[in-house]
Order: sequence, then C-alpha cells, then structure tokens
Amino acid sequence: MNEILAVFRSRSQAIDCNNRLRMSGIPCMLINTPKEANVGCGLSVKFNKNFLMRAKAVIKGGNYSAFYGCYYFDNRYGRVYFNRI
Repeated sequence: MNEILAVFRSRSQAIDCNNRLRMSGIPCMLINTPKEANVGCGLSVKFNKNFLMRAKAVIKGGNYSAFYGCYYFDNRYGRVYFNRI
C-alpha cells in the first residue's frame, strides 16, 4: 500500500486540490476514482503515502466542502482494495 487517494465529491475541488498539492511540492496526479470506492464525483488525487502528513495539511488548509476522505489504495492481482484512513 504505497498510494493514497484523496476522494472528492466535486470535480472542480479535486482539480484545485491537485494544483495546490503540486504547488506544495507533493508529486500527485488526478485519476478516475475506481468504481470499487462507491463514492465521489469520478476524480481523485493520488499521491505516495510518504507525503500523507503534508498532503493532509494542504487539504485541510483548502477548506474543501466536498472532500470525502483519504484512502489507502492497493491493486493486488487485479483486485482493488480500499481502506479509509
């Protein structure tokens, strides 16, 4: 489990968060939220778990009303697993 997904209910807020994380020096990317999550708008921000604490601070500072939460994301043998942090 090396990757974290920040899941949003708003596409525009997910895009804004991705930009803020990049400006803060956190390597991240926008991805389609896997259907197994059963939540969100369809876009999530993916980043490495080593940046979790910094990313949480940036997300909290953004005051995102549509932020759903952070999830450990693991793809093993073709199956996707989620665990909420």
